[in-house]
Amino acid sequence: MCIEFGREVCGYLNIVELKEWLVTNGIGGYASGTVGGLLTRRYHGLLVASLNPPLGRTLLLAKLDDTAVYGEQFYPLFTNRWADGTVSPHGYLHIERFSLQGTAPTWRFACADALLEKRVWMQQGANTTYVQYTLCRATQPLKLVLKAMVNYRDYHGDTQSSDWQMSIEEIEGGICTIAFPNAVPFYLLCNNARVSLCHTWVSGFDLAVERYRGLSDRENHLHAATFEVTLNAGESVTFVASLEKEPELDGEAAFKLRRTQEQKLISHWKANRPINAKETPAWINQLVLAADQFIVSRPLSDEPNGKTIIAGYHWFGDWGRDTMISLPGLTIATGRPEVARSILRTFAKYVDRGMLPNRFPDAGEIPEYNTVDATLWYFEAIRNYYNATEDKDFLQELFPVLVEIIDWHCQGTRYNIHLDMTDGLLYAGEEGSQLTWMDAKVDDWVVTPRIGKPIEVNALWYNALRIIAQFARLLEKTHQGYEAMAERTLASFVKFWNDEMGYCYDVVDGTEGSDKPGTACAKGDRSLRPNQIFAVSLPDSPLSPEQQRKVVDVCGRMLLNSHGLRSLSPDSPEYKGHYGGNAVERDGAYHQGTTWGWLIGPFVLAHLRVYKDPVQARQFLEPMANHLRSHGVGSLSEIFDGDPPMTPRGCIAQAWTVAEVLRAWFATEDAGANK
Repeated sequence: MCIEFGREVCGYLNIVELKEWLVTNGIGGYASGTVGGLLTRRYHGLLVASLNPPLGRTLLLAKLDDTAVYGEQFYPLFTNRWADGTVSPHGYLHIERFSLQGTAPTWRFACADALLEKRVWMQQGANTTYVQYTLCRATQPLKLVLKAMVNYRDYHGDTQSSDWQMSIEEIEGGICTIAFPNAVPFYLLCNNARVSLCHTWVSGFDLAVERYRGLSDRENHLHAATFEVTLNAGESVTFVASLEKEPELDGEAAFKLRRTQEQKLISHWKANRPINAKETPAWINQLVLAADQFIVSRPLSDEPNGKTIIAGYHWFGDWGRDTMISLPGLTIATGRPEVARSILRTFAKYVDRGMLPNRFPDAGEIPEYNTVDATLWYFEAIRNYYNATEDKDFLQELFPVLVEIIDWHCQGTRYNIHLDMTDGLLYAGEEGSQLTWMDAKVDDWVVTPRIGKPIEVNALWYNALRIIAQFARLLEKTHQGYEAMAERTLASFVKFWNDEMGYCYDVVDGTEGSDKPGTACAKGDRSLRPNQIFAVSLPDSPLSPEQQRKVVDVCGRMLLNSHGLRSLSPDSPEYKGHYGGNAVERDGAYHQGTTWGWLIGPFVLAHLRVYKDPVQARQFLEPMANHLRSHGVGSLSEIFDGDPPMTPRGCIAQAWTVAEVLRAWFATEDAGANK
């Protein structure tokens, strides 16, 4: 797929500031910005390094203010919006074309009869960013002036200082910057460039998206040095920002290596998907590359090559729930079971009291275990791995962990998570905790507490019991007890069905409220939410075929839109169709009507199961092809407004959205081939 924009897009700031690009390095670091070249988020930067992979992300190089001097004319290639609202300069007006080459954003600037190309990428496995300039066409030399704006702060923060003294030392080919004593040195290098040291704080960069999010919308960056270099037609120069003292400076070789790595990813997944691989549309190829951006290293002392999954860019780390939901689509569907194996083994080492971690804090503290469903998704991830590989040895290795998980859930573990022995359903929750994927919390306010027996949790529990029974049989271990537990859960699942409504309660056996929409009580929470779709989409469904059809139909009529499922039906008094504002406003809407992109995958799988029409099921995924050209260009967003035009919000690139679209696409493709 060629994602490309010309002047019809690039010439309009209100469009190009909303389109963002992302490149990653496979260890948690990234570079990101807008197509128009201006900063709109605190998370934008040319080098956001991962100092403690995959976390410890730190902004080092915020941007390059780059100017072309050609024929005695100055052509700014960058754009800035300032605190007073003015935009200066208007470098976006010189963009003749923007495109993605693989995942590398590439600009072509027209400067009279000169054509200058700029490209950004990162080295895999290193905190190193490359910015390459090539003079494709010119009738005389062109001088490039690059002003390096640096920082050294946590990527969640912002810098208001104007008197912070950094150490900036000129070295061969560039500069070394040390932000403060004991800070990690970083290097800005550009061969054949003339370097002029500078130490000037530039104040008042305006961050429009942060203002929309109700956060601080001003920032200062340090102009550390200016690099000047002259190019003749056909020549290139590469600017390198790195934590490495001696990184690879040959831009051509570095970019060739990156492109080769990406081409291998495409070739590998095609080789592992013989069914219709040649007919798969180009936008799916782009998603395969996007999938790789979330797979990063999490080295352990006894597992130095351990892997994990970043939940979303720009601000998420690796979350247990997101990792297990995303794993089948990001690894199995793309022909990389060895990566799945590494992730599953890595997370097995963190199982504690029968639970997978919900989140690894950015600063590296003890993992947080406030999740009821991440551990249950672990079973489904392992089943996907085994179905793809038939790796019985690995199954044997993990089986004791799965047994331990089931045992802990039966006896009870954190947050009042326990099996109700009277009906075989799983109960979870206590005051002040948010345990399901609907986990928004502001201070002490849990927006959707869902205390009791949530439907997707019990669909997952039933699924997990069937899985461990299957694995026990394969390994010739005792399986009858697990099968009996599954049968009891199946028999009790009738509690979730409300025949009057024609769909499932969202939570049953809650602790308070009355039998009204939006409240949990002993009878059930009647809120129409998408969580019931998992009782249809998971391989082992506890619903009857007729109930499955009714669930798919009601979700399709009331929750579905072009990019996913709403988290609450629009006819609910609690529905919020727009996501924005300060933290309270945003979190108050997060699961109260906001559309979640990842839910389109389970919906498509459920629709395919009920209607057995792969062509029709696949149609629900097709709008995502167009979405690749907006928000996070080349990737898929976390969330969207519930109301038209379903504006993308949240993370510009979200692991489980990419994963579930890939997984659902391949499922419809396989179903069509087998008809």
